[in-house]
Amino acid sequence: MKSLIAIFLATFACVAFSQTPQPPEVAARAYLLMDVTANQILAAKDIDAPLEPASLTKLMTAYLVFDALRSKKIALAQTFPVSERAWKMPGSRMFIDPKMQVPVEDLIKGMIVQSGNDATVALAEGVGGTVERFVEMMNAQAKVLGMQSTRYKNPEGLTEPGHTTTARDLGVLASRLMSDFPDYVGFYSLKKYRYPGTPAANDSNRNLLLFRDPTVDGLKTGYTDAAGYCMVATAKRDFANLVSPGAPAGSAQARGSRRLLSVVLGADSENARANESQKLLNWGYTAYEAVKLFDANQPVVTPDVWKGSAATVKLGRPQAVVVSVPQGSAGQIKTQVLRSEPLLAPLAQGQSVATLRITVGAQAPMDVPLLVLEPVLQAGVLGRAWDSLRLWIQ
Repeated sequence: MKSLIAIFLATFACVAFSQTPQPPEVAARAYLLMDVTANQILAAKDIDAPLEPASLTKLMTAYLVFDALRSKKIALAQTFPVSERAWKMPGSRMFIDPKMQVPVEDLIKGMIVQSGNDATVALAEGVGGTVERFVEMMNAQAKVLGMQSTRYKNPEGLTEPGHTTTARDLGVLASRLMSDFPDYVGFYSLKKYRYPGTPAANDSNRNLLLFRDPTVDGLKTGYTDAAGYCMVATAKRDFANLVSPGAPAGSAQARGSRRLLSVVLGADSENARANESQKLLNWGYTAYEAVKLFDANQPVVTPDVWKGSAATVKLGRPQAVVVSVPQGSAGQIKTQVLRSEPLLAPLAQGQSVATLRITVGAQAPMDVPLLVLEPVLQAGVLGRAWDSLRLWIQ
């Protein structure tokens, strides 16, 4: 027999109920603000509307290049040739030509800092063999990441019929790019770069926030006539209010950092996309506070296990469980564990067997999957028989 068991872990009384903060006016066709640390969307407008991504396309190109580096299919010091196709690419350029053999590391910098379409095509050909095959890889990876509304037609982002994405999908891509490739996302914080022999005036990153806000460390800008001015920006700020309930103020447990991610699509100018992105990031850090409910690998609950080599199993997350709540509403947090009964062995590490439901005042609940932290093997014949008898009696 299965029943839903609700176990209240923590309830903090508060009379007033939480009001969702109203985001600022953002002059863009669509936008998204995401708390990456808490995996929550804080503000959004038309995030599922299909729009042209312009050079934000290069985030997926970088994802595949970084994946090839991680799997050692290519190396940073390896050189790629520059084809006629790459050399003749219109739009933003790194200014490389077919006489050159360019290291992968420099091509990556050219794609990110200069937003070079020539560098992007050279990378696509070097990783995929042909641009067409690389575009197939891009669309396949988009499906793997759950980017259901994205269709790529090229690796650089120039306008082409059917080449569209959404703010939601860009949020998914950017957050996965940062979490999946921590060794390579540092390229996005480069303020200046140019390849030797190329124009000195072509050395500055188009992401103006890198020069204005020291907490901003990426990611990418884009522009075409059809797309308008676009930006995906991310910042990481340290805060004393990343707290576990009951942690002493100023203690090590009460300190932490939060990463926010903004997506702004279809702004009116280069300066406007930077201003609107900055506005969203600043609002997110001031309107919401982060509360750490459980540390990484800390058991949230330890329920009984039947027919297993252990009597109980530890359920939690390999990452800290953090929730973003409106400023001043941490006292309204309630948590509840939902799971099916009975819980039968074997249970594999990482298996999802329960849900942590988090509610804050009158806001919609947030559900976080709880995973098996330590595996539980199946018991022997006698142990299984005994538990079968006990379950039958119940």
